[in-house]
Amino acid sequence: MLPQISTRFRRAAVTAAALGAAVAFAAPPVPAAAAPSAPTAAWAAGTRAYLVITAPGDTSAVRSAVTANGGTVFAHYDAIGVVVAHSTSTTFAATMRGISGVQQVGATRTSDVPADAYNPALPAAPSQTPTTLTESNRWDMTQIKADQAWAVTTGSPTVKVGVLDTGVDDLHQDIAPNFNAADSVSCAYGRPDTRAGAWRDVDTHGTHVAGTIAAAKNGKGVIGVAPGVKISSVRIAEPNTALFYPENTICGFMWAGDHGFKVTNNSYYTDPWMFNCPDDADQAAIIEGVRRAQAYAEGKGSLQIAAAGNSNYDLANKTTDSTSPNDSTPVTRNITNACIDIPAELPGVVTVSAMGRGNVKASYSNFGRDVIDIGAPGGDGSYGVYSTLPGGKYGNKNGTSMASPHVAGVAALMASTDPALTPADLRARLASQATDTACPADSRCTGTTARNGFFGEGQVDALKAVSGTTPTPGTYFENTTDVAIADNATAESPITVTGVSGNAPAALKVGVDIKHTYRGDLVLSLVAPDGTVYPLEDFANNDGTDNVAKTYTVDASSEAAGGTWKLRVQDVAAQDTGRIDAWNLTF
Repeated sequence: MLPQISTRFRRAAVTAAALGAAVAFAAPPVPAAAAPSAPTAAWAAGTRAYLVITAPGDTSAVRSAVTANGGTVFAHYDAIGVVVAHSTSTTFAATMRGISGVQQVGATRTSDVPADAYNPALPAAPSQTPTTLTESNRWDMTQIKADQAWAVTTGSPTVKVGVLDTGVDDLHQDIAPNFNAADSVSCAYGRPDTRAGAWRDVDTHGTHVAGTIAAAKNGKGVIGVAPGVKISSVRIAEPNTALFYPENTICGFMWAGDHGFKVTNNSYYTDPWMFNCPDDADQAAIIEGVRRAQAYAEGKGSLQIAAAGNSNYDLANKTTDSTSPNDSTPVTRNITNACIDIPAELPGVVTVSAMGRGNVKASYSNFGRDVIDIGAPGGDGSYGVYSTLPGGKYGNKNGTSMASPHVAGVAALMASTDPALTPADLRARLASQATDTACPADSRCTGTTARNGFFGEGQVDALKAVSGTTPTPGTYFENTTDVAIADNATAESPITVTGVSGNAPAALKVGVDIKHTYRGDLVLSLVAPDGTVYPLEDFANNDGTDNVAKTYTVDASSEAAGGTWKLRVQDVAAQDTGRIDAWNLTF
């Protein structure tokens, strides 16, 4: 099997951009369903971790059996019948498999549990350096039409996206405005650590992923696919090794379900096995435990998006694995399609392949007919995905890790436009709105233009996903030049429309993105080329909400389409100011 670009993360190398330099390279209470039990013994050398699986519900009898047979209960998830046990006994798994009520037992590691698990150190808060970089259109965002989708919605702050990863730098200037500390946690070692800062990045990977999903549209650095939604960090990587063990993933999915995450992004595979095989007792327990946790999260309304992997490997025709286990000594083993990549190949998970610039598979991306669900930009070669890095920095990464968060961001935008959408609805809409992408001249790609092994249903399309249509070329006009809005003053931003004959439509779409504290000060109008004023919204004086990100529909059928239209914004009070960040017209 070809080595992955990174053995654990679904990404490649990163180049941090120095500030001002060229950028070409760049504690809430634990819910009952996830309540952990404190260990009953101190850490000792030789401690290994196990999943002990029983019927969902009361696990107390099995927990008692764990302690009676040389183990300690580290955490338990009664809702799915999973107990995380620690033991130094080499016969613990075999003994527990003979206990009444125990369905499966599996070791989750081939190395010792670190002593840090019993008294975890908090990740350091990185020092921050303000950026001088300003937002600009990036190839990955324009390729999926995210920049056009923002005219429909930039996302709702009621939508929470969980970043299950190495952690997130919540202090970063482009992440802090959208960071949700109340629902962030560390799940390293398999039980929730709700201490402030436990969620912080122990690498750079999770911060980069978070920026692609929801970096703020604030004039600094970069813009995420869904810059108006909330980001929650669920750190499932352990420090020092940055490994993502099964108990950590289980904890993360349970947390996602109990904390109302509409979407989670999963840019990793579950260590130490790249593929878990059901004919191995340990790996079978891993499959079942993580599957139950994912199903629990989905049952609570959470859709999981996952990266397909970076080995240029056909997931529909598995033969060998020479990289596992990656926490001790890897061995080469023969495998079949019954062996699965977790979480990418779990039922209900949306599996994402990576694309380079244009309609091409990234050179490293895994593929597989009826395994890949959708494609998205992941970068390749000199065209990397540019996003946030800890400490106020920015840089490029390539990988399916970078593709998956584009899809997670689009799913968050869809949930923002229609909060009633279920995970099944989101999956279906992602598929139906994707842009069909044909196989290249490559015999490994099988299937049809509508669905194939390289791109699944096609490349994700943010605009179609949120509006159901793509504007016809020549009918979409945008002004992204900032215009200041002063106290007790009027600001106007023009758009000159050319090439559109006849009158404007009866359903002219006016997309507005205004950054302004206390929007109750604002009155918005559209001014036609002949000077006719069409009121858009006079916000209530007591509306203390910040910013306006809305699309209005105007009956402008009596107006000639061609000419200069203006967005007029009146500030009718003192103290709060802002700017017209961007606005657009769709004819």
